[in-house]
Amino acid sequence: PTKINREIFKEKEQLNHPKDENEDHHLSICNGCNSEIEDGLSINALGAIWHCQCLCCLHCHKPIAMDEISNSERKYHRLCYKEHCRPNCYVCRKKIPSSKKGIKYHKHPFWEDKYCPSHDDDGTAQCCSCERLQACGTEYIMLADNRRLCLECKESAVMDSYECKSLHFEIREFFKGLKMKVEKVFPLILVRKQALNKAEEEKTNGVVTRGICLSEEKMVTRVSRGRNKQLVGMAKEESQRVVREPKVIAILILYGLPRLLTGYILAHEMMHAYLRLKGRNLNTILEEGICQVLGHMWLESHRCSTNNAASSASSSSRITPSATMSKIGDQSGFEKSLVEFCINQIETDESPVYGYGFRK
Repeated sequence: PTKINREIFKEKEQLNHPKDENEDHHLSICNGCNSEIEDGLSINALGAIWHCQCLCCLHCHKPIAMDEISNSERKYHRLCYKEHCRPNCYVCRKKIPSSKKGIKYHKHPFWEDKYCPSHDDDGTAQCCSCERLQACGTEYIMLADNRRLCLECKESAVMDSYECKSLHFEIREFFKGLKMKVEKVFPLILVRKQALNKAEEEKTNGVVTRGICLSEEKMVTRVSRGRNKQLVGMAKEESQRVVREPKVIAILILYGLPRLLTGYILAHEMMHAYLRLKGRNLNTILEEGICQVLGHMWLESHRCSTNNAASSASSSSRITPSATMSKIGDQSGFEKSLVEFCINQIETDESPVYGYGFRK
């Protein structure tokens, strides 16, 4: 058949053959060769129409019959796809199993590593930082509080409070550059997971606590008599925060996390401290959302190369401290990916407090 342009053909067809309610006249174009298909010589598959000889397997390059099409959305014989085109599992390195319903695998939403669904429940270790599962042949280290850490995250992990001093200074300079100077000086302490157990019990919808801003405040339950102020039968209880004095005792953060992740958590908790010291009592969703925004902004300052960040800083109203700038050029390829991972986690968080609060 003579090859013709699909769009031109459609226009000519409409002009030369006006639609008639009593006439079912329709010419089709092959999705493979872009040529006209004669009646009775086509295959309707994968959302398109093909010449029989044009629907060919991407593996063996031979024509595919209707009963040989795989359940995937690609052009493969069922057997070719099963034997040769199944993806390898990121964890066990084997072909992901197939079934009558097709090939089912799980995939990390950011790293996009495909793996067998069974590895979610078979005890396969997961990095507490980047969330990647431990692949066969790789080594994950065990931290003292039973968390696992991959070797790439370990390269920049902050392991004790002394190592955090420069990062603490950097975050303070970052806030100062945003005209939100934190006046009070308080310690930043890296701790094991057990030290955050109490806060972790109060986590919302599976959000694991990785940092706490400790302040001198208590939640008390007060009794109110209602509008009618009757003494009997109208008493009700409601919670109220009591703060003796705007004060922050310390910030606690899990040890053993990469510097960039530790910095993001610290920026989040530093915003809590800033609000405490300013005497701002916000509802939980709004406060956590604002803290996520500050963590997101700090990560964004590490997103670009040194040159790009320096040029943007000169023309931006957001002042990025020099301490931050000096670290950007030293990032490894993995650290740059880790920045994107952390930013993606904040932006795609669907939790009703942190995720909704950030978007709000």
